[in-house]
Amino acid sequence: MSMKIFKTTLFLGLIGLSISANAQFDEDEKPVYTTKTFYSSRIVNSHTTESIEKNVLDFRINHRFGILSDGYSTFFGLDNATMRMSFDYGITDNITVGIGRSTYEKNIDGFVKYRFLRQIEKNGKMPISAAYIAGMNMSGLTPPAGRTNYFTSRLSYNHQLVIARKFTQKFSAQIMPTLVHRNLVDSTKYKNDVFGMGVGLKQKILPSITLNLEYFYVFPNQISKQYTNPLSIGFDINTGWHTFQLHLTNATGTFEKAYLCQTSNKWSKGNIHFGFNISRTFHPGGF
Repeated sequence: MSMKIFKTTLFLGLIGLSISANAQFDEDEKPVYTTKTFYSSRIVNSHTTESIEKNVLDFRINHRFGILSDGYSTFFGLDNATMRMSFDYGITDNITVGIGRSTYEKNIDGFVKYRFLRQIEKNGKMPISAAYIAGMNMSGLTPPAGRTNYFTSRLSYNHQLVIARKFTQKFSAQIMPTLVHRNLVDSTKYKNDVFGMGVGLKQKILPSITLNLEYFYVFPNQISKQYTNPLSIGFDINTGWHTFQLHLTNATGTFEKAYLCQTSNKWSKGNIHFGFNISRTFHPGGF
């Protein structure tokens, strides 16, 4: 699937879904929207359909230690770490923009997120929530010597559609078809466009604690066989304006190109990272 065909198909699909959604409501109806499908705008790495409210700033720190299988020599990975620090801002209740900096590959990323469908809690006229995310990444690594290096070779792009449903007050699920386009690949036998399908699950176990799972299947013959599918399991602890996320994952990087195209660690070998994410929202006047 080429980038152009994917974008065109996705754009037409979004228009159709939006028109269909708007046609279902009378002007006088006031729908009651479902809230907290997930506790955070991210499960572990991937986006959720949760959007940052208008004029609210979400400051996030994603911290990931080394792999547990390194043992005592690195204190089970705690001596090593990668981090992403980011700011997400709500332009409207349904449009979020964000920028982040990762120590992994010295990457800078930015994204725009548009939530175009929201699940209706009562009357069932809209059974799902949906959001579209478009982003760009720029690697800050020093280019290899001995060849002509272009600025565009540092860039990659990602497109993600997230479709979620809160089935009960305790259980939610979502799917995340995701496309990553890399301007530069290691060999012509690998694809510039990499397509994966993700699934995310949330199960509430206590009033403010949820168990989360995130998994991506990368379709065959797109990337090197040394890489594998990313799987993450963790807990969300919500305290109001703070959300703490504790997790185990085989993905080292936290942005799309890294976790979808460059996950080399395997759960079966104990190559697992322990990590945590912290989210703190600031409201007008709350700084």
